[in-house]
Amino acid sequence: MKSTFLNLYQVRKSPIHSLDPRVKVIVTVLVILSNALLPDGAWLAFGITWGMLLAVTYLATIPLKFLLSRSLIVLPFTFAALTTVFSTPGPPLVTLTYPPVTITAAGLTRFESIMLRSWLSVQAAILLSSTTPFPDLIHALRHLKIPPILVSIISFMYRYLFVLIDEAKRLLRARASRSASRPHRRSGVNLAWNAKTSGNLVGQLFLRSLERSERIYQAMQSRGYRGELLTLNPHLMGAADWLALGTALAILSGIQACGRL
Repeated sequence: MKSTFLNLYQVRKSPIHSLDPRVKVIVTVLVILSNALLPDGAWLAFGITWGMLLAVTYLATIPLKFLLSRSLIVLPFTFAALTTVFSTPGPPLVTLTYPPVTITAAGLTRFESIMLRSWLSVQAAILLSSTTPFPDLIHALRHLKIPPILVSIISFMYRYLFVLIDEAKRLLRARASRSASRPHRRSGVNLAWNAKTSGNLVGQLFLRSLERSERIYQAMQSRGYRGELLTLNPHLMGAADWLALGTALAILSGIQACGRL
């Protein structure tokens, strides 16, 4: 069974789901690029971007809770940019004695802008994956002339990630069945023993994955695989697709102009 955490696609009938996948890929990339190009402290532009994402969420009938809960995963990683609060020159806001650092207003604005950029970009990516089946995303990349080898790597990485998860679960289940433990106590001898066992499990998973990849590749070659992913869906651009693409371009252009006022 596929992991619900990895498979974000939500089966719905909506105007967003029916759009050509190329349109959704292009708009998502443009939204992320627009967030990156906005200057620090462009709060109104960030707000308009979020409003656009919320409107797409509503049109796609995706629960808002689903979007927000999934996007919050990026916030802990944004704390890697916390040093900008102290390293960005500007008027001092707060001076600490221990550690002896000075928080500047410009640094705080930059840090908050980085958090917003990351959060909004992840929301755009979640909307793309939750409204477009993965095979359609792969074929959209091919239609957009992404190098075929890169598309194939992405496709196989996603498809066989679930296989690796199943293999890891079987290894953990086998370890648990062979490890005696007392009631209300964890199995294992000590930290060193657990670390050694975990290392052995990782090695076993690597060897099993390597062997399976060889068998899969030989089976694919015997069935005529030549490095191309074929599809029966022509993915033709219609009037609604061009209208959606033009509307998104106009909104993003307005956001960029608003951010520089």
